[in-house]
Amino acid sequence: MDETDEVLVRRAQQRDRAAFEELVRRTARLLFSRLFLDTGSVHKAEDLVQETLLVAWRSIGQVTDPAGFRPWLMTLAKTVTIDANRHDTRKKRFAIRSNLESAREVSDRSIGPVLQAEQEESRRQVLEHLRALPEEYRLPLTLRYIGGADYQTISRQLGLSNGSLRGLLNRGMARLREQMQERHV
Repeated sequence: MDETDEVLVRRAQQRDRAAFEELVRRTARLLFSRLFLDTGSVHKAEDLVQETLLVAWRSIGQVTDPAGFRPWLMTLAKTVTIDANRHDTRKKRFAIRSNLESAREVSDRSIGPVLQAEQEESRRQVLEHLRALPEEYRLPLTLRYIGGADYQTISRQLGLSNGSLRGLLNRGMARLREQMQERHV
């Protein structure tokens, strides 16, 4: 589709599912990357993406400025994340679910517990360093290297030219490497 996000939002506000589905296709990786940075868990981020999109469909009529759809969606995702964290804390389900998933992952993997612990620690450290980067680097790096998005998709998601995106990715990776080397020195 060649329609702008604004046109799609207006159509979605008229309950046009196809228009909303196109908005989802255009924003899902961006949304996932944002939520992954916030949670550090692929599974949790995927769940929150689904919940955010469900809430977005239900409340698309509240969007007063269709040009501001993406910021509205990111704000909605933040609210959904906060609500989910409150719910998990109240019910104490998060810790139990994490322990069960960890036990399942250990039994499903053929690697030993020591190697698995080392991999988890490395993943945690990279994510910690990634979160410490300025937003201008953090989101493009997450979209590219965690979300697997191509340059064209990321450029469209973030409204950047191909050259600007490549520069941000290059500088972001350099900063990430610096941070990680400083910690290991």
